[in-house]
Amino acid sequence: MRVVFMGTPDFSVPTLEALITGHEIIAVVTQPDKPKGRGKAMQFPPVKSAALAHDLPVFQPVRVRDPEFIDTLRSMDPDVIVVVAFGQILPESILSLPRYGCINVHASLLPKYRGAAPIQWAIINGEKETGVTIMYMEKGLDTGDMIAKASIPIDSRETGESLHDKLSVLGGPLILEVLDQIGKGVIHREKQDDSLSTYAGMLSKELGKIDWDKDAVSIERLIRGLNSWPSAYTFLGERTLKIWMAEVVEGKKEMIPGTVIGTDKDSFTVQTGKGGLRILEVQLQGKKRMPVQAFLLGYPMKNGMTLGD
Repeated sequence: MRVVFMGTPDFSVPTLEALITGHEIIAVVTQPDKPKGRGKAMQFPPVKSAALAHDLPVFQPVRVRDPEFIDTLRSMDPDVIVVVAFGQILPESILSLPRYGCINVHASLLPKYRGAAPIQWAIINGEKETGVTIMYMEKGLDTGDMIAKASIPIDSRETGESLHDKLSVLGGPLILEVLDQIGKGVIHREKQDDSLSTYAGMLSKELGKIDWDKDAVSIERLIRGLNSWPSAYTFLGERTLKIWMAEVVEGKKEMIPGTVIGTDKDSFTVQTGKGGLRILEVQLQGKKRMPVQAFLLGYPMKNGMTLGD
C-alpha cells in the first residue's frame, strides 16, 4: 500500500520501521524541529531522524489543517494514513482523504484511557494490564471503530518509561496484520462503548506533587507512573526532592503523614495517610539522581523530620 505515516516521538518509530519493511512509505509527516538543551540547538523529532535514515520524504507542517498542506497530501494519493502519537488533531478534510481512511495506533486497550497519557494513567490507576489498539480515526478523541488489539500485563514494578518502551514495539506487527486485512477486504470493525471510556489527560509537573495524606499504595503508583516525566516530588525544607523509587511498607498510624518514621543505610520510610512508603531512590534539587544509600551520606534523615510544604 501507499502509506503516509504521521508520528513524532520515540513511541512512533517502531511502527514506522515495521511499515517500511512491507509497504511503500510515500511521505512521513512529523512536528517541526524544536530547540532543546541549554544551547537551544534545534533538534529533530525522533520520527524525522528515523525517516531520514531511510531516505524517506519528510514534511513538518506547523498546522496540518493549512489548505496548502492538505493539497500537498491530496496530490500524493495515499491508500492509507497511519498515525502514531503525531501531536496534532487531524481535520475531517484529512480523515476522509485516503482510500482506506486514517488508522491510529493508540497506547491503551480502548475504550479505556482515551487521551494524551494512557500509559502513565494506567499505572497511576493500578491497572493490571494494558496494550495497544488500532482503530479508524474520526472527529472524536480516540472514539473511532476498533480494528485490533494487543495486550500485556503491567508488572508491579512497572514505570511509565518501561511500559512506554514495551508498548511501542507492539504496534508494528499489529499494523502490518491490519493493513493486510484491509487490502484483502476482510477487516472487522468494532464500535467502542463510550460508557466504558476514561479520559487520560495530559501530564503536568503539578500532578507530580506528592500529597502525603493519600495512602501509600496510591503514592507509590504515582511515583512509578510519572517516572521518567514529569516525576513525583516533595520538599525537603525549601528544596525539591524527587522520588524515583519507593515501596509500600507498614506505617505508624499515630504519626502525621509526611513524617520520617524509620531510617537505615539504604532507605528512609515516610508515613502516609495509610501505610508507610520506603524511599529507595531520590534526586535533590540541583543534584543527580541517586540511590538513597548515597543520598544519606550527605543528607542524613532522622526520625521525626517532615517532608512536604
